[in-house]
Amino acid sequence: MEFASARNQLREKILDVGPASFGPLALDLFRFQAGYNPVYRQYLHLLDVNPAEVSRLSGIPFLPIQFFKNYTIQSGEWVPERVFESSGTTGMATSRHLVRDFSWYLRNTRRGFEAFYGAPDRYCVLALLPSYLERSGSSLVAMAEFFIRQSRHQDSGFFLYNTEALLGIIESCQKKQIPVLLLGVSFALLDLAEQYAPNLEGVTVMETGGMKGRRREMTREELHARLKEAFKLSAIHSEYGMTELFSQAYSTGDGIFKPAPTMRVLTREITDPLSPQDYGRTGAINVIDLANIDTISFIATDDLGRVYEDHRFEVLGRMDNSDMRGCNLLVKQKK
Repeated sequence: MEFASARNQLREKILDVGPASFGPLALDLFRFQAGYNPVYRQYLHLLDVNPAEVSRLSGIPFLPIQFFKNYTIQSGEWVPERVFESSGTTGMATSRHLVRDFSWYLRNTRRGFEAFYGAPDRYCVLALLPSYLERSGSSLVAMAEFFIRQSRHQDSGFFLYNTEALLGIIESCQKKQIPVLLLGVSFALLDLAEQYAPNLEGVTVMETGGMKGRRREMTREELHARLKEAFKLSAIHSEYGMTELFSQAYSTGDGIFKPAPTMRVLTREITDPLSPQDYGRTGAINVIDLANIDTISFIATDDLGRVYEDHRFEVLGRMDNSDMRGCNLLVKQKK
């Protein structure tokens, strides 16, 4: 089957994927990318892996996430519409994720959000993302901007330093019983909590991780406890995403993430990157992201986590000697 036809068929299946079809579709996508992604094909060759002999998800080798810093990761030949780029300190190599079809990214990120929160258009979407807004190429900003455009509430928007306006909009929405989504990077939410301690009753506050060097790192439990106390809330929500992914996972406040329909998380042995880890045990996180059809759908991250049989997962921290990243610097004490 020629490349274009195979890609189109896979895209259609990805749009309709469900729990039962996820595994077979992931295997089809693995063989597609093994054939059309030069970097991944060479990686498999070096591992002496024959794609035709891989029959289970546990047998798929995951490409180390660091490859996004040093190689052009593409399945097929095409010119990107845009490039997502990770944050990093001066002199640090950053990840670059080429985007063939930006509308495909938006379609999938909306689908993932809707699976847990309903349509984003019903929310007044308020984005508190300093540092992300101050650079170009952020996938998080692209997602937030899309949700803001989707919102039917004209007060939706980004907020950098106009905190008084932000709080005024929230108060107005609370009085009118308009649902509010406050999407914020961790240090900005802490600043809001400490400087204003507003009553955000009824607001969905969602942290995206990241102290960005502005504050000391803290456990997710500590962060959420401080935010809940200041905002008078019973739960703080979380988003798990990164430059290298087109899909996201969400936690509604219990610290357990639920992946989008196009995403599945597995774990590997920390000391043996090619050995799968059992459910319920701490390991390094591998992500299958079907939405990454045009780049690579099988990524070995530097995060530590624990995955359960129902595909929910926890993020427990970062592997030693890993690069510090913008999207999830929060750590959680291992039990």
